[in-house]
Amino acid sequence: MGIVHVRIDDRLIHGQVAAYWCNSLRVSRIMVANDKIANDDLRKSMLRMAAPPGIRTSLISLEKAANNINAGKYEGQRVLLIFESPQDAVELINLGVKLDTINVGNLAHKEGAIQIKSNIKVVEEEIEAFKKLNEMGVVLTAKMVPDDPETDFMTYLNKVLD
Repeated sequence: MGIVHVRIDDRLIHGQVAAYWCNSLRVSRIMVANDKIANDDLRKSMLRMAAPPGIRTSLISLEKAANNINAGKYEGQRVLLIFESPQDAVELINLGVKLDTINVGNLAHKEGAIQIKSNIKVVEEEIEAFKKLNEMGVVLTAKMVPDDPETDFMTYLNKVLD
């Protein structure tokens, strides 16, 4: 099986992911692919505590994630892949991982950010990364919880940019 869902959510592993997404997708592993987190033992410890009991976690660098995914390490598992930013998604694809669809969940307010949806605020670097993902053929959806209707993220982004 491998990766069953890919999500961009700057909160990473939190109640919504633990309660709704993991149950809905019957996830056996949550993978956070991010270079800063891979090297931050305190954040890794906190994220592991937020994961539901019985669900394995991989809190690894983008390069290690790409190597593991491309080597088929997660076959037979149901993996929820979470990125902190769209830039991480672009980087993982550039490392040779094919991603068809990415759900954009939550991006909190940062200095200079513009609001796309109530839960999604983006800065210029993120806008450029989303455009790049779109150009790469990745379908971008905007969905907070599994029961929400699937909507096209680029429609929201383009509306704000027009």
